Amino acid sequence: MKTSIIASPSVTRHILTKYKLIAKKKLGQNFLIDPSVVEKIAAAAELTPNDRVLEIGPGIGTLTQGLAESGAEVVAVELDQRLIPVLGNTLADYPNVKVMQGDILEMDIPKLISGPFKCCANLPYYITTPIIFALLEQNLAWERLVFMVQKEVAERIVTEPGGKDYGALSVTMQYYTEPQIAFTVPPSSFIPAPNVESAVLVCKKREKSPVELKSLEIFFKVVEAAFSVRRKMLHNSLKNYEKFNDSQVEAWLERADIDGNRRAETLSLEEFARLANAVE
Repeated sequence: MKTSIIASPSVTRHILTKYKLIAKKKLGQNFLIDPSVVEKIAAAAELTPNDRVLEIGPGIGTLTQGLAESGAEVVAVELDQRLIPVLGNTLADYPNVKVMQGDILEMDIPKLISGPFKCCANLPYYITTPIIFALLEQNLAWERLVFMVQKEVAERIVTEPGGKDYGALSVTMQYYTEPQIAFTVPPSSFIPAPNVESAVLVCKKREKSPVELKSLEIFFKVVEAAFSVRRKMLHNSLKNYEKFNDSQVEAWLERADIDGNRRAETLSLEEFARLANAVE
């Protein structure tokens, strides 16, 4: 018997009713009901049977099913304990899926999934940024990130310097990856429908650093400091962050050939690198 496609209004409602489930707003639960979106996400991940996939927040298994159909080995981490028995049922026909219960921010990812892997997720809006930073900063062996996020967040990640949406998240993602918005997803694709549009973001890992750095740690400290107070000029942001004195900050800016009256959102990745190298 062919396994039912979970990503449909009727099957999703049946599962929610059968298990007496109500989407938890505090966990950002919105269940995907559009099979074409699942297919497009799986296609964006470019999966093969030889791949390993980490999925964060499988919910009732909607996207998991689409990933598993590729033949890839899927490790799905779900925070909500209520959904573990549900996933055991909805994914029973997929021996290539392993479901783990826990908080991805507290888990040892290399122990969950060994070797190179791809990561796919319909990320809850309230915790999108912490999850992204956790994956980027742990020096993990991921090759490709495919995330469905709030459209505004996706736009912030891919935006160029100079725009109001450009910030620390933009710089960080663009340092580690080549991010692109693959497509947008309307609220009608979910139960319950969220109040905002979503977008699927595809981030290919950079093979080498896009800028030359003396210290990655200093680079990200400078980025964090620069954006610590967005409306302030760069000179003041840097000075207030670590209580550096005026002469120190002026010397760094002069060495980097950057005008301290500029604001952080106008600096390119290369200019942040120059400034960090000057600090180092």
